[in-house]
Parts: sequence; structure tokens; C-alpha cells
Amino acid sequence: MAIGRFSILSRGGAQPQEAPAPSAEPAKPVVEVSMAETDAIALRQRLLDAKLRIHGRIIDEINLATIEKIPLRELRPQIHALVAQHVASERLVLNATEFEQFVDDVLNEMTGLGPIEPLLKDESVNDILINTHRQIYVERRGVLELSDARFKDEAHLLRIINKIVSTVGRRVDESQPLCDARLLDGSRVNVAIKPVAVDGPLVSIRKFSKRPYSMEKLVDNNALSREMAAVLAAAVKGRVTVLVSGGTGSGKTTMLNALSSYISPKERLITIEDAAELQLQQPHVGRMETRPPNIEGKGEIRQRELVKNALRMRPDRIVVGECRGEEAFDMLQAMNTGHEGSMTTIHANTTRDAIGRLETMIGMAGFPMTIQSLRTQIASAIRMVVQLQRMSDGKRKVVAVSEVTGIEGDVIQMQEIFRYNRTGTLEDGSVQGNFQATGVRPKFLTDLQNRGITVPSSYFDPSKVQ
Repeated sequence: MAIGRFSILSRGGAQPQEAPAPSAEPAKPVVEVSMAETDAIALRQRLLDAKLRIHGRIIDEINLATIEKIPLRELRPQIHALVAQHVASERLVLNATEFEQFVDDVLNEMTGLGPIEPLLKDESVNDILINTHRQIYVERRGVLELSDARFKDEAHLLRIINKIVSTVGRRVDESQPLCDARLLDGSRVNVAIKPVAVDGPLVSIRKFSKRPYSMEKLVDNNALSREMAAVLAAAVKGRVTVLVSGGTGSGKTTMLNALSSYISPKERLITIEDAAELQLQQPHVGRMETRPPNIEGKGEIRQRELVKNALRMRPDRIVVGECRGEEAFDMLQAMNTGHEGSMTTIHANTTRDAIGRLETMIGMAGFPMTIQSLRTQIASAIRMVVQLQRMSDGKRKVVAVSEVTGIEGDVIQMQEIFRYNRTGTLEDGSVQGNFQATGVRPKFLTDLQNRGITVPSSYFDPSKVQ
């Protein structure tokens, strides 16, 4: 069977049953028979079994080496015809819509990621959370909901997992049951399998936004006030070092992407991540990614080595996707030695906790430092901490912006510039509140003015609800 110059049939492989003559029309699916609502689950199970069975047969019949070379618009008609033959031979009862969906499912098994491929294409889905082969949850607009999609069995899910991790040169098996990877579009993937995952494989996919959020869009979504956005933008332009803090799923990477849009295109940026997901818009960006150990336990490259190497690459700023270990020490050294305006994210519940966690991670580097000298390093390197939080209604907000003003004795001094005041919750669960300035004018305003960047005094008026 060929279209144009491509043929997907294997020369030595088995031929499809009841193959039509070249001039004959493709076999038609069995006529529509309506299904009662109570039979929907049984139908889905039967179709899932049939899909995988037919997929296996088609794999035996086609030349897999040509699949990657054929454009989808040419591949689909060929798969359509093959599926029609097998559907007819198995006497599956499908209407036209169900048949087209069945063809899509088989194509997804061959060229995509099976049952989750439609969820990856659904722009309303932010996260895909797979709890063994039996459950697939998705997050839409900050709210989790159970999806109808699912895998046939654990082997089916493991096949898709291996397909994901192998594309980025990583592996997952019993000797290495945990893995961080990413999809070709940049979406972040975390995998845990047995024996770590007791009931079966667990997969979390944080989808990669094809259109990165701008600061303007974050303001429109009420994630922060326009005054807060203006101050943050001025701080980035003025090379104020920023630490973005928050819990899992609070929007730290989104905020980092939005902040980075204010970096001058004349500057050279180096990004360092565990799984590359930053979307910097500048023309001069060097991206680096960690590497896990190979099957022999060798060849691992950690973030700390990448930070050290970045210092030799003549960066104006270093952007670390997430600071989580001993690389914090080298990152602070970079910020203190001519790389002002560098940025990173950290997991913490408050701005004060973020500084405390930074202290702990620097201690992981193992250098003999006193608390005084350690905190002096932090106070001189970090100038601003932006705290994000995922509210109970699923919306993300900047709940605090604080400035690190220095150190007194062995205590790092901080002052809050903006805060989010939560005032209540509506019956539908929506969180109510407002943004407000504390009345404190940040000390870095003087540095901004010296760089020709002006921030209106009215932005810091505490009497105005923003």
C-alpha cells in the first residue's frame, strides 16, 4: 500500500487480510449502532483491547523504518485503510465518529504517546498526572479532574514511559526507578516505577506552554498588580538579583520566564536546568542541562558542575531553573563576582523560609563556613525575593515581594514591599483578596535611578488597594 513515493507495508511482512484491489474503495466500518449509557465503560474497554490488538497486527505488517519519514498527512490515509480492514474482520460495531477516533488512537500508539497524546494536544490541560495504568488525572484552570483516558495494563504504560525517556537519552528500570525527562516540546516529565511506586508506575507531566506568559498576561490574570509588575520589571532591567520562591505548581518557572523578558537583548545568558524548560526570548542564550549517570553509575553531570562551567563561558547573567542543592554555593559566588541580575527559583513557603533553605543548601557544599560568613554571602548576593502561592481555587498569585537589605549581627534583614491580602472565599470556592504596598520604599531604587530607571513613588503608597 503506497501513497506518493512512500509505502508502509513491509516487503517480507504479512499482508493484510482481505486486502482490496487498488481500484476498490477502502473497506467501510460496520454501520452505526447506538450504545446505551450503561454500556459505555464496557465499550471503552473492548475498543481499548481491540486498538492494541490491531496496533500490534499493523506493526507486523508495516515497514517501521519508513514511518518516521512519512508526513502525517500521507501516513493517515494508509493507516485508515488498514484499520478499516481489521475493524471489519473483527466485526467491531463503530459509527463514523467512533471509527475516526479509533484511527486517531492507533496513530497515537504508533507515532505519539498513546492515550495521553490527545491530552498533550489539549491546550486547556496544564498537568497530566498518571496514577498507575488505571487512572489519569488532568489539571484544567488549576482544578484536578479525572480523565476518561487510560492504559490497557501496566505493560502498556511502561512501553509509553520508555518511549518518553529514551528520546532524551535517559532510562528507567528496577535499578533506576526514578527519572526526570522532558518531551520533545519541552514538557517536563517525572517517572517513578516499581519498586519505588508500590501500586504501579506514576507519571507527572508539566506541559510546556507554547506561548510563554508575559508579565502583562499575568497582570490580566490577576496574579499580581500592575504596580508590582512595574517594580519587578524595573528591578530586572536594573540588574537586581532575584530569587523566585514558592511551592510545587505555584508558577515559579512561569514567573522566571516573564521576568527574563526584561533582560536586555545585548546581554549573554546561560541557563542551567535539570530538564530544560525555560523559554527565554533573548537572541544570545546558551542552554545547559544536567545528565544522569549511565547504567554503570558513571558520567553524571550535576548542576554544580554546570554552574562552575558557566562562569568560564563569559555570561552576563546566569539563570538557574531551580536551585535544590550544593550548586547554591557556586551560584552565590557568581552573583557576588560580576553576574548581578542572575535569577533562580527555590521551593519555600515564605520569603524568610526561602533564605533559610538557601542557607541549608549552601551548607550541603561542605565548605567550612561560619554562620556569619554564610549569611553575609547571601545578603550581598540576593536583593529581592518574590513569593508565589497556588491558592485553594487553583489560581496562582504573587503573595509577597521582599527586599534583602543587609545583615545585622548574624541575622539577615528583610523588608516586605508588596503583599497579597486574602479577604475571604466565595461559595464557588473563588479566593477573594487584594494587592497592597506596605509603604516601604526599596533601597535598590537608588541604584535604579543611577541607571536611568525611574519608579513612581505612588507605587508604594499603602493607602491604595492595587
